[in-house]
Amino acid sequence: MKYGFFVFILAFMLTMIVYTIVRGSQALAPYGALKTVYLVSMITLTATLFGGLFFESQLPHSVGKVLSFVGYSFFIVLAYLFISFLLVDIIRAVNHFLPFITDMKIFRLSAMVITLTVLGVLMVWGNYKFNHPKTVTMTVESSKPLQHKEIKIVAISDVHLGVSIDKSKLKKYVAMINAENPDLVLIAGDLIDRSLQPVISQKMDEELRMIKAPMGVYGIFGNHEYYGEGNHHIADFYKKSNITLLQDSCVLLKDEIYLAGRDDKHNPHRKNLEDILAGRTGKPILLLDHQPFHLEDAEKNNVDLQISGHTHNGQFFPANLIVKSMFEMGYGSHKRGNTNYYISSGIGLWGPQYRLGSQSEMVVINFRY
Repeated sequence: MKYGFFVFILAFMLTMIVYTIVRGSQALAPYGALKTVYLVSMITLTATLFGGLFFESQLPHSVGKVLSFVGYSFFIVLAYLFISFLLVDIIRAVNHFLPFITDMKIFRLSAMVITLTVLGVLMVWGNYKFNHPKTVTMTVESSKPLQHKEIKIVAISDVHLGVSIDKSKLKKYVAMINAENPDLVLIAGDLIDRSLQPVISQKMDEELRMIKAPMGVYGIFGNHEYYGEGNHHIADFYKKSNITLLQDSCVLLKDEIYLAGRDDKHNPHRKNLEDILAGRTGKPILLLDHQPFHLEDAEKNNVDLQISGHTHNGQFFPANLIVKSMFEMGYGSHKRGNTNYYISSGIGLWGPQYRLGSQSEMVVINFRY
């Protein structure tokens, strides 16, 4: 369960690599030198991809960062070449029964060239979008009897601190947060990517302690906090960073608002929301739950606002279509009964540093109660 996601990704990568090498070689068969360059490039970049995936945390930071960026960028190219070749094969099958293309070799090569050209432009734009997160602003009103008060909440999720999302990027995120002068800062899981080692070696707790919020900084664990060396070490890092960790627990803020945080679904023993909120009635309730499954739980327990992340809104097309099919709500704002939901696409990301069909974002919520 813990490593199931990575096993799936690894199997998917290997399938794409083999298929793309074979189909690309066939498309370039008439051009011997280009075919050789293609094969050498694919093998080299594949080694870079897996080198970054498995060893980025063990290498010097500058080396690991470059290796990861090149390798994960190759993953994007690989994914879109895979889709392109797959579409060509579908067209070939149709063409076999209903001929409409006379020279399939030229068609296959053209598809490859067009895909790489368009992808080059899109990757420049996608990297720009990742490096320039948007601020989403919304107003949410409690369904409880109003006291005519309001607090400003800044919510972030899926920061994925590590080698790729390093201290320099974290510094920009902290500046974004503080520029909003929030009363309360909430981190909805996946603060850490996988390994805590590069986070500690870069002393990222120094930046996290710079977050200014009179009502405090609170966070929960996401699935990636369960992929590393042990979440008890990450809990210590949260404490060192002045982040109050909520693990199936609830706190009362200003004697006026309940803030609850659920542990991630990777913990098979996490509590039911009903148990976490037992006896908490009459006051507004905010909830952090990393993975947006079973949204009805929050509605049944009279939660005013649930904030989630995890989905990245697919991060790049067409993965956002898959996200839409997996979750009742894969991104954005939603309301069921008296409960408001916001599922964030995340301020950071995992893997390729590109946003194609999604956005990196910080959420500012004016909560009225």
